[in-house]
Parts: sequence; structure tokens; C-alpha cells
Amino acid sequence: MRRTIFDLDVLRTFATGMELGNFARAADRLGRSTSAVSAQLKKLEEQAGTPIFRKAGRGLALTDAGETMLAYARRLLELNDEAAAAVQSMELEGWVRLGLQEDFGETLLPDVLGRFARAHPKVRIEARVVRNIELIERVTTGKLDLALTWSEGTLTPHCDKIADVPMRWIGPAEEAVGWNPGSGEPVPLASLEAPCLLRTAATKALDAAGIAWRLAFVSPSLGGLWAATAAGLGITIRTPIGLPRKVKPLLAKEAGLPELPSLGLVLHRAEAEPGPAAARLASIMLQSVGEAVADVVPQAVRSAARAYA
Repeated sequence: MRRTIFDLDVLRTFATGMELGNFARAADRLGRSTSAVSAQLKKLEEQAGTPIFRKAGRGLALTDAGETMLAYARRLLELNDEAAAAVQSMELEGWVRLGLQEDFGETLLPDVLGRFARAHPKVRIEARVVRNIELIERVTTGKLDLALTWSEGTLTPHCDKIADVPMRWIGPAEEAVGWNPGSGEPVPLASLEAPCLLRTAATKALDAAGIAWRLAFVSPSLGGLWAATAAGLGITIRTPIGLPRKVKPLLAKEAGLPELPSLGLVLHRAEAEPGPAAARLASIMLQSVGEAVADVVPQAVRSAARAYA
């Protein structure tokens, strides 16, 4: 049986075109002609031995094989880029101070730290998982080098907006919430302690819709919030990223709740030009976050990662 060896250059064109939603844009970004890109995509289908694309109206969509190919292409390119960075920066040393919102502490941090430590074992990382207001204060005063936060529009002098992530009403996966639409009773809310961007968004949306609410549970930590929501003590509001299995997003109309806006996701830097270690960690952060939000926000911004590569 002939062994198939995929061309990484072809995979990069494929992945870039899917990220941008247009292969003409991919050709422009990669400095190639559209005919060269078409030839590469044809080569990819030949190597795969099965159709990657199918007709969808006037454009193209991925087949099931294409979806699988895209997932593997991103993994192969990520490993290739990580290997290149590791070989080229073996002597990278220093200390990086990183801050994250709680939503990403358990889901994103282990992957980011693992990837970075394997490539740069001599760099020391201090990670802090705290609330938004503290992250912003620490990065603007230079106590953190990088901070990943939610944003309702407030930006710091040096930051990269990654995506606008939709907020969702969250309820228990199995238990029933002790509230019914149209009952006239206030909506029971489970919330983090104030100040909290998502708590404010929830109460504003309910007030605008003329729906009464009450604080049924207040927690200083995200773990406590998940426990209360899973037990049916109240409905909360978060994004769909990093949800534990014991809770689930609710359909606003079916739950008798108002639609919610999106929330910005931003990587802040203490300096306009971070040092080599902080720049490399920022690149890995942006790649990992892009993957985390890909299912929630199609075509999430990933180009910022290239600025740190």
C-alpha cells in the first residue's frame, strides 16, 4: 500500500483559505496566484484520494472528508510551527507573567503551558487566574505581561481583539430550574460577585425586556457558580466556551428569556513590543484560543497570532 505524505505547504493554503472564507484572499495573503492555489487544492484532493469540496449554491463547502482533513491540517501545521519555533529558540529564557479569566483556567491553561514548556523549558511562567477587573489593572500597571479577558468595549493601549463571543443563558443539564416563563415570578439568577460584566449584561437584558429578576445565588468563584446552576438554584449567563457537562446553554425563546449580545475576547499586553518569551507565549495563546472559540465563532480571528510568530 502506497504511503500518503501530505504536503505541508498545500495544507497551509487549505487551512488559510478556510480561515479567511475565501481562497482568493488566501492567495493574496500567501503571495500566490489564484491558479497556483487551485492547483494546490487539486493536489490535496489527489493526495487524499477523495473529494474534499462539494458544490454549495454558487460556492464550495467541505465534504465530511474535507472537515476531517481540515482538523488534521490544523494539527499538523500547529505541530510543524511548534517544532520550528522550538528548534530556532532553544535558548529562549526569561520570565513571563500571564493572567486569564476563570473561564479559561481549566480548559485553556494546561494546553498552553504544556505546549510552551515543551518548546521553551528554560522560561519560567507565573500564571494568575482571576477576575476581569484585576487582570486589566495588573496588565496596565505592568504587573502582568499578558492578560486574556472579556471586554464590553474597553480596550488597553496594547491589545489584540480575538473574537466577539455570544453570551448565552445557562441552566442545569439535568435538574429543573424552579421558574416557569409567564408565571409572573422573578427569574432566579445565579451570579458571580459584583463587579461582573456578564451579571450586568444579564440584568440589563432582563430589565429591557420588562422581566423581573432576583439574585438567587452569588458566588466568589466560577466553580461555585457552576455548582449552583447545575443544582437548579438559578439561571446564569456565560459564553458557551468551557462549559462543564453538568450545565447547558438554553434557547432564549424557549426559556422565555431575552436574546443576549456578544462579548469581546481580548489579549492584552503590558508593552507594545513584548520580549521574545512573552511574544512566543502570546502566539501560542492566540492559537489555542482560536481553536477554543472555533466551534462557537466561525472564522474567529487568528491572524493576530502571526504577528508574534
